[in-house]
Amino acid sequence: MTEKAGRLAAYWDRQLDKLDERERRRALQLPGWRTRRHRRTLAGVVAAADLVLICGAATFARGPEWVFPALWLSGILAGGVAFLLLRVLTGRMSGGFSRLLDEREREWRHRVTYTGFQILSYLMIAAMIYSLLAAHTENGGVRGAMMLSALLVTGTTVPSIVLGWALPDDDPEDFEEGMGHD
Repeated sequence: MTEKAGRLAAYWDRQLDKLDERERRRALQLPGWRTRRHRRTLAGVVAAADLVLICGAATFARGPEWVFPALWLSGILAGGVAFLLLRVLTGRMSGGFSRLLDEREREWRHRVTYTGFQILSYLMIAAMIYSLLAAHTENGGVRGAMMLSALLVTGTTVPSIVLGWALPDDDPEDFEEGMGHD
């Protein structure tokens, strides 16, 4: 049993090493964008894209046929690009596992993850209520699934939105010293 546990621990350490190395490379990307102003703009774009997805889900099978695909596609494209950029700019704190975090960064990550979990829970309750209300209408099951999808995407973007909005500007010295954790 200890040999198996040792192999699992070694595998886990290799995976964490890969994640840490990827994070070291990402930390040097987009240095001119690492300001609160840029992160807040991207957080606003992600939040607006989430609202577009929710509006698209609400109009599914109810309005003109072109409305849902237009809203859904624009929300996914704009929100997806902004979300990926925001993940790069918020760095280690937006990832689930990083040994590179200091105590303050760990506290930030735990706080926004918990907030995101709470908001996601409330959004899933809203999706359940929406599904129950739409169940007896035409295409009610599909409409409920679309709303569930939109609210799930919204809930999973909350931690990055909160980090993007609240984090201060990056310290330029961190980039000169190789992320400040060497």
